[in-house]
Amino acid sequence: MSYIGGILPDININSVNHKSEEEIFNFSNNNIKTLLFWYPKDFTFVCPTEIHAFQEKLSEFIKRGYRVIGASCDTIQIHLEWLKTSKKNAGIEGITFPLISDPRRTLSKKLKILGKDNVTYRATYLIDENNLVYYESINEMSIGRNIDELLRIIDAKIHHDLNGEVCPANWILGKKALKESTESVKKYFSNLK
Repeated sequence: MSYIGGILPDININSVNHKSEEEIFNFSNNNIKTLLFWYPKDFTFVCPTEIHAFQEKLSEFIKRGYRVIGASCDTIQIHLEWLKTSKKNAGIEGITFPLISDPRRTLSKKLKILGKDNVTYRATYLIDENNLVYYESINEMSIGRNIDELLRIIDAKIHHDLNGEVCPANWILGKKALKESTESVKKYFSNLK
């Protein structure tokens, strides 16, 4: 089931940050633009590369008004151990965004993102300030995400919301967008080389 245009399930769920502070999240009443990404497991292989890639681009997400939240089915204790493990030892020390803990698989089951090994696929949700999901994707566990593509999607959403224009294939910030008309599409194609 797709959550596009809808609100994520109304569930309170625990998280932890790099300061070992625990917090309870509920995505249905935050009114904060959010990038939520799920990864399979702590202390694995592709996962730390993605988490560090999100950290490297964190200021870009914040500049656009988004918070970043990671999530897996690991416990708070496992998250804390991984947060204390250095990057050179395949850890995520230095990560500053929160990590959700869903060991009972309460939210991941509702989102239908669990694989046959009872761990989550690489699911990504972009949520606007009205708590509505406007982007979701799910990758199999062996394929990491492209963080720059997520920033491009956010830029396209911001552009559309501010200008009422739609963003064509491969659109990037600063490029021409389209009006919702056949004439605009014709003009777009005539300007392509």
